[in-house]
Amino acid sequence: MLTDNSKRMKEYDDLAAELRQKAARLTGNKQLWIGLAGGPGSGKSTLAEALKSRLPELLTVVPLDGYHYYRSELDRMQDPAEAHARRGAPFTFNAKKFVDDLVKARNAGEGVFPSFDHGAGDPVEADIQLLKGPQIVLVEGNYLLLNTEPWIHLRTSVFDETWFLDVAVSECNQRVYERHIKTGKTEEHAQRRVTTNDSLNAELIVKVSPGNADRIIRIT
Repeated sequence: MLTDNSKRMKEYDDLAAELRQKAARLTGNKQLWIGLAGGPGSGKSTLAEALKSRLPELLTVVPLDGYHYYRSELDRMQDPAEAHARRGAPFTFNAKKFVDDLVKARNAGEGVFPSFDHGAGDPVEADIQLLKGPQIVLVEGNYLLLNTEPWIHLRTSVFDETWFLDVAVSECNQRVYERHIKTGKTEEHAQRRVTTNDSLNAELIVKVSPGNADRIIRIT
């Protein structure tokens, strides 16, 4: 009998094999753009990293996290305390730049994108490069399947496929709570952060995203 970890590895392997087959059918400089959405703590980054490790030459990962507003930008918002407390909510991302960059890269077949330094708590500019050529571009982030501006343009102008990583909000909240504890937050602070921010974001995401996804992904 397979352990939970073995099952998870097999699920990653199966998805990677499927993507490898799709990549083999790409001709010329054609690219396949996939949007992977899910709530905070659903495992989007883990799945993206697992697929990248299995398809290093065929897949480029672009995370929404790189488009967090800098902390200095949050300081200049109308309510800086609220902006910092709600960091991770839609309004704390530079969504217009994110969408504009993706549309431009989709049309050009190449682009440069920021990553996110969790230690520093800010983006790292020009850290991810997409080169021209046949490959899969996996964009991962919380809000890729929202119906509001400017997010809605991702489905019409960027993605060929959209995936939603389906994990119960309660499980996501527990994972995020544990993540906060690992970063040094007290139990009280971690729980307050989940209740007043992360859980609210997760509820927004699961309310609309599954219905906008071409495919529901469930990882054991």
